[in-house]
Amino acid sequence: MATLNALLPLRSILVGIKRAYYTKVWGMDIHPTATFSLSAHFDLTYPKGVHVGPESFVAFGATILTHDTTRRLYRHTRIGRRCFIGARSLILPGVEIGDECLVGAGAVVTKDVPSRSVVVGNPARVIRTDVRLGPYGRFEDALKK
Repeated sequence: MATLNALLPLRSILVGIKRAYYTKVWGMDIHPTATFSLSAHFDLTYPKGVHVGPESFVAFGATILTHDTTRRLYRHTRIGRRCFIGARSLILPGVEIGDECLVGAGAVVTKDVPSRSVVVGNPARVIRTDVRLGPYGRFEDALKK
């Protein structure tokens, strides 16, 4: 019986094409080892402000904003190395998420997040610090099993 894992090579190709489109056409800074859901949203109003670090993952429906038209803001929004951005979360313009951070599903991140933290809620708040995350925001404990 075939599983959805058989489609992973196709998904990798599609993400690679979309990453190339975002970086070459729009000028976004998405590291080659970063990956994202095909339904993740990156702000196209100020695309040069999108920065995603190595070995990070942006889950489905997550939105990374770099502009606020009402306040005429255009800011760089940065996601560090080995981060996980949860499903349907919202990262507001100018926010910097440190290395090895986990943003919970549905979180609205309004302020900078220190490295090695877990944030959840609306507005997002730090609920755990000094976490160790592996590639793509996986807890190191989960990698050992």
